[in-house]
Amino acid sequence: MRRLASPLRQLSILVLAAATACAPLSASPPEAPATPRASPVQGQAMVAAANPLAVEAGLDVLRRGGSAVDAAVAVQAVLGLVEPQSSGLGGGAFMVHYDAETGKVTAYDGRETAPAAATPALFLDADGEPLPFFTALLSGRSTGVPGAVAMLHMAQKDHGRLAWPSLFEGAERLASQGFVVSPRLEGMIDSRAPQAAQPDALAYFTKPDGTKYRAGDVLKNPAYAATLRKIAAEGPDALLEGEIARAIVARVHEGELASAMTLEDLASYEPKKGEALCRPYRVYIVCAPPAPSGGPAVLQGLGILENTPIANHGPADPQGWYLFSQASRLMYADRDRYMGDPDFVDVPTEGLLAKDYLAQRAALIGPAAGPPPQPGAPEGAGVRAPDNTKEPGGTSHFVVVDAEGNVVSMTTTVESLFGSGRMVGGFFLNNQLTDFSFAPETSDGAPAANAVAGGKRPRSSMAPLIVLNQKGEFVAALGSPGGSSILAYNLKALVGVLDWRLSMQDAVALPNLIARGASYMAETDKFAPGVVEGLAERGVTFTAVGGEGSGLHGVMVTPQGLSGGADPRREGVARDLQAAAP
Repeated sequence: MRRLASPLRQLSILVLAAATACAPLSASPPEAPATPRASPVQGQAMVAAANPLAVEAGLDVLRRGGSAVDAAVAVQAVLGLVEPQSSGLGGGAFMVHYDAETGKVTAYDGRETAPAAATPALFLDADGEPLPFFTALLSGRSTGVPGAVAMLHMAQKDHGRLAWPSLFEGAERLASQGFVVSPRLEGMIDSRAPQAAQPDALAYFTKPDGTKYRAGDVLKNPAYAATLRKIAAEGPDALLEGEIARAIVARVHEGELASAMTLEDLASYEPKKGEALCRPYRVYIVCAPPAPSGGPAVLQGLGILENTPIANHGPADPQGWYLFSQASRLMYADRDRYMGDPDFVDVPTEGLLAKDYLAQRAALIGPAAGPPPQPGAPEGAGVRAPDNTKEPGGTSHFVVVDAEGNVVSMTTTVESLFGSGRMVGGFFLNNQLTDFSFAPETSDGAPAANAVAGGKRPRSSMAPLIVLNQKGEFVAALGSPGGSSILAYNLKALVGVLDWRLSMQDAVALPNLIARGASYMAETDKFAPGVVEGLAERGVTFTAVGGEGSGLHGVMVTPQGLSGGADPRREGVARDLQAAAP
């Protein structure tokens, strides 16, 4: 594998070397584990994703000589079919891509946008009060212009090796011939989520005899197959112009709270790309997409933890989890106040990630938990209203490493389960605009960073990550779904791999702990003996974790080769290039 010293790599190495020289001895980082503690998959190319059918689609592309981005297109096409509750053609995504030849890490932004005519009052009622969340979610107003396909098309033009039309063959075949409904999909079909009870979802998931599809049943989606054929032939224009675009606009205009989306909104959508946001963490460099993704928040969480001795306190030590919880609270306090679309608001990313500011925030961690921390005052921060955003989970993450060492880490979503519950062309439309703050300002007029505006991208917690070493070589990639809890899930897995010397599989399987404001949620039954009691002694008490939960997937480099991890809370797998088709 040829590696060149790109300007980004040279800068990252210099920054990292300086940061490492200043790191306290008590926080000295370990190396990656020489012997993984689980039984990870070993190989030189790998796919880790939330459904085995999607993993196999990606591996098939890799076997045909495709790149990591080629495989990502195939993985997304299948995920949108087999787990439509989480992502799809009608949603958005963030991706980070590592180029093994140049060492460059590129961020791709396929986040949905609000219609040009949208105003800050989008989710206010006639009295100026925020709409009930589920009223807004089920309305046409909840849907943003979808960007995942356009983003993948942009990335594939940059990094693809196979012909674009060939990347949809596996998904089109599954949609036409049918796929086996998984237990997780059955659970979502039967869920209490209001989208599952909407007419489009009921029609799709009900068999001719009037019963719902169950695990083991074969479900066909000829409309999805037809949409894939159009995308294969026409690229993203198949969704953003023409017949399907007209159907999207018509569908979101139905109902009392109709969207202002137009055909021009769809036709004018543009994905973005640029350098990833990379920051040192001990002897590593961690890269993520910039705002409006959750990348800056995760990097801030790491920066706070770098000022603590968390590496000396493993997963069986309550002090390690205590430090994690308090760093999380500080991360969320700043993120909730200051993060939004940087094209519309000033996001103080540099101030939030400045070393002196991170040290100041870490210094607030005392021996016992106190009241919820307030947002700090990083350089460049203006006056912002407290956040009023609700962010349920309905998302998926996957990682692809190809035979040349190129890497894709991608988080993809339709927002809530089954998006808005409305379907077009065999796929669900997103409800991504409910990721905006319903209340655009406080009573004294202070604006919310995440208020609605025409053409604006809503704030996201999605934070696909790639980790490099001091030479700029690939170390690991990971990410998770889970709404606002994504930040905590990703931070946990990074600590597990980089600080606690765990295999990727063990790191993603660690108990989830989400500390935000006055709330502490955790999978208390999964902690080592004594951890919950030790946390209680430090002022941390829990309620049960609710919602969708994590879906962490990742790949890391070990001395034996690639090691993958798939969250045991879902149905995903990590398989290498030599794995036999299921």
